[in-house]
Amino acid sequence: MKHRIQSTLVLAALLLAAAVWLPPAGVLVVLLLISTLGTLEFYGLLDHAGVLHFKIVGTVGGALLITVTWICLRYRTLSAAYEFEWIVLFVITVVVLLRQFPQKHNQRPLETIGSTLLGVMYMPFMFNFFTKLLMTWDQWTGRMMVLYLIAVVKAGDVSAYVVGCSLGRRKLIPRISPLKTWEGCAGGILGGMVVSLLFRLCAGNDLGNMPFRLTDALILGGVLPAVGIIGDLTESLLKRAAGVKDSGHLIAGMGGVLDLIDSLLFAVPAFYIYARLFMK
Repeated sequence: MKHRIQSTLVLAALLLAAAVWLPPAGVLVVLLLISTLGTLEFYGLLDHAGVLHFKIVGTVGGALLITVTWICLRYRTLSAAYEFEWIVLFVITVVVLLRQFPQKHNQRPLETIGSTLLGVMYMPFMFNFFTKLLMTWDQWTGRMMVLYLIAVVKAGDVSAYVVGCSLGRRKLIPRISPLKTWEGCAGGILGGMVVSLLFRLCAGNDLGNMPFRLTDALILGGVLPAVGIIGDLTESLLKRAAGVKDSGHLIAGMGGVLDLIDSLLFAVPAFYIYARLFMK
């Protein structure tokens, strides 16, 4: 727990510094770094599980996906970003299939193709919603939205851990994650709602230049931690299938990049979709 708290504080400080001082090009570098490390960790899980895959194709393709989206949102339009995103995904799929052709001795080609594409969809594709969240609106609004997202989801993670350890009785899905409980999930959602309301109050009822209504704070405060739990369970399923405890050893007390952002990978698309549909 000591290492976990220290790592969390350091990461929070770096995040705040990035939100205030990093230029847009610096943001792209950070996005690519996190995405690349997370993608490599995913393919590392496949190595532990003995599943063949095309690590280089998936990792480079994922980096290209994020870069193209960033360029379109920086210099062109949102519609162009959507169009080119699907073009890149098509190219990645074709390259993976072509890469499989010369493998004469691979007895499990479906597994190889599927696992490689899953790596692209699980990490770079999902993580690319951070790019959209940061770049779709003006710079300050995008960064405030990302700060809000991380604050609410991580508050949900911590609340779920504390409540689960102290009051947890009924197991959630012990086959996937033996320690998670229904009580912990309820505590996580409640903690996320509290932080969401406090963030709205401290930010002056706005996220950057976007009005942030009380109903938005209540809905997102409940939905984002709940979706984050799904992301946490998904990574637990992947690690259990690979037979490992952590996805990596990069961060003291936390494990790898995937262990840090697993809940965010599912929460950021949910937040982006909600913002596009319901926030003006």
